[in-house]
Amino acid sequence: MISKPENEAPNNKGMCLECGTGALKLQHLTYFTWLNNELITVPDFPAYVCDICGRREYDGRAITWLNTLLNPETGRSSTSPRKAESTGANQAQP
Repeated sequence: MISKPENEAPNNKGMCLECGTGALKLQHLTYFTWLNNELITVPDFPAYVCDICGRREYDGRAITWLNTLLNPETGRSSTSPRKAESTGANQAQP
């Protein structure tokens, strides 16, 4: 039996909470969101889509990953930069 990698999402998520009839199945869609005044599109984004009513539930890990990428604070240091240490040239000599 071939097993899926641990980080891969399952193909089915269960019954749809919207219609109570359909099954949520994994699909890869284009995700749209607004960032300030710009429309951002992300192709091949994982989502669970109901096969009856079409309700979409986006994969939680993928949303977290996307929020991290779009966060303007990502990659910035949380502490203030250190002041340059003196080299001894400005120190008083005995």
